[in-house]
Amino acid sequence: MPNPNINRKIVLGGLRFSATGGVITYSGGKTIHNFLSSGAFTPNKSGNVEYLGIGGGGGGGLLRGGAGGAGGYRAGTGFEVTAQEYAITIGAGGTGSSSSSSRGGKGNDSIFSTITATGGGGGGSDNPSAVGTGEAGGSGGGGGNVYNGGSGNTPSTTPSQGNNGGSASGTQNGSGGGGGAGAVGQNGGTGGAGAGIGGAGGVGTSNSISGSATFYAGGGGGSGNTTGGLGGNGGGGNGGLGAQNGFDGTDNTGGGGGGSWTGTAGGNGGSGVWIISY
Repeated sequence: MPNPNINRKIVLGGLRFSATGGVITYSGGKTIHNFLSSGAFTPNKSGNVEYLGIGGGGGGGLLRGGAGGAGGYRAGTGFEVTAQEYAITIGAGGTGSSSSSSRGGKGNDSIFSTITATGGGGGGSDNPSAVGTGEAGGSGGGGGNVYNGGSGNTPSTTPSQGNNGGSASGTQNGSGGGGGAGAVGQNGGTGGAGAGIGGAGGVGTSNSISGSATFYAGGGGGSGNTTGGLGGNGGGGNGGLGAQNGFDGTDNTGGGGGGSWTGTAGGNGGSGVWIISY
């Protein structure tokens, strides 16, 4: 009589890789887990996955405020997982500044297993230099007033998770745009006679892990008194023009918040995201 344990081993040995967690979609023969909020990814066996992780974007500064930098961009293939629960953390965006003496808030980190997508740096505000300089982060925040932008890819990863923020061009001139995953934030400019032009946010990076090409991690736009800088493609919020507040970065893209020139608040950074595919 056949041994029933033989059939049982064949069934278990042929168990197909699958997992639970997030919002599950399907495209091109792949299963895609979209985490728009924190949760858990739980495979049923060992296997390799593709991933995209974006940190929360930084908040924009206030009073000649620089823009928030985009959240860090982490992507890869062939990442090995085993049959266990992996906590997924989605970083919230940083809060836009509501005081000329405080920088926009730094975005929060997004974490999956050993991979961290660092939050974007907050945009600089009026003064002193300690809060005027853009903050370092996944991508750096733009400089406010007369100050420099913050460093991106901080802490350093390979490949780089982001770029530097742009610098303000000088008193009464435009503030710096936040760095994006695909490019640095632009410096603020002037149209002459105190006409401040906010620097554009750095463009994000396109990724097709979701089944369609989508840009993520665009930097926010710097503020100006004649032209607010455009947010970078990938969820960056536009910079405020004159008395406008900075515009918010888009949630689940890690876009940076726009800076505000003479409004009441910089824009909030957009929250991050994790997408895992196999």
